[in-house]
Amino acid sequence: MASELNPLGLLGIEFTEFASPDTEYMHQVFIDFGFSMLKKAKDNDIVYYQQNDINFLLNKGRAGFSAEFAKSHGPAICSMGWRVEDAQFAFTEAVARGAKPADDANKDMPYPAIYGIGDSLIYFIDVFGEQNNIYQTDFIDLEQPIVTPEKGFMEVDHLTNNVYKGTMEKWANFYKDIFGFTEVRYFDISGAQTALVSYALRSPDGSFCIPINEGKGNNKNQIDEYLGEYNGPGVQHLAFRSRDIVASLDAMEGTSIKTLDIIPEYYDTIFDKLPQVSEDHDRIKHHQILVDGDDDGYLLQIFTKNLFGPIFIEIIQRKNNLGFGEGNFTALFESIERDQMKRGVL
Repeated sequence: MASELNPLGLLGIEFTEFASPDTEYMHQVFIDFGFSMLKKAKDNDIVYYQQNDINFLLNKGRAGFSAEFAKSHGPAICSMGWRVEDAQFAFTEAVARGAKPADDANKDMPYPAIYGIGDSLIYFIDVFGEQNNIYQTDFIDLEQPIVTPEKGFMEVDHLTNNVYKGTMEKWANFYKDIFGFTEVRYFDISGAQTALVSYALRSPDGSFCIPINEGKGNNKNQIDEYLGEYNGPGVQHLAFRSRDIVASLDAMEGTSIKTLDIIPEYYDTIFDKLPQVSEDHDRIKHHQILVDGDDDGYLLQIFTKNLFGPIFIEIIQRKNNLGFGEGNFTALFESIERDQMKRGVL
């Protein structure tokens, strides 16, 4: 039920919509991650991919909102669908709370929507679940589906927004005031040459988080590099929760998906700090997985190199730990800076 703490009745993420001038490349990456291509929309050229509770839509249309979004941003996350109890109520309440409504002429899908980060769309979806969902009612089966063995990715754990300097508070307030998100972390992170600050917000139903990043100092930092390439604020990365990160990475070896390099010295001490890690230490080191935790639990995480323009994917496995890998920020930052150096940004 919608409530004072959850004013729109938010219940999680239903889908992420991608658009790109080169949809064939995106398709191959989805397949390499273990998504199956199953259906297409009845009324337009939108293809549905699925793996467990992660639903992706790839918009191949050459006209309409998503096509125009891709012209402006290149490969992009142009919309998301968020689960709510009552889509029309959530839309009306969001607009009453200050959200900008999207009119029907500016949408590629028939669901109520508001404008979100970087003028992407947030659709409200109130039909979801295994028994009854939009993919059954608004999509048709492909004549030649591609059924891919899943690779252990269960759901979207969090998604991160990058914003211009001085606007992090504005976007934090957007999520707080309209949806009822709450702030759970604040980070001030520095590498050897660059820095950023970040708010982490949790959805009122507790199902996902949105960290919001803002660059510090010169414009060579990873946030401002993203903003320059993406031509505005937007979703920097999605994090997939894996049931077994080592097995997921084993299954992706040899595909198009490359991950960031971590300095070998990282592994000299990490297992002394976190002796409770039960996964194979050699496989963790082989895949260059980052480890973080405390006495109560730990997490394993890894970041791909940029996949769609400046957008990348994080893979995370949690064992009684709800953090974001704070203990890895220095190692991760150094890794990103090394990648920026290879690409000539730093």
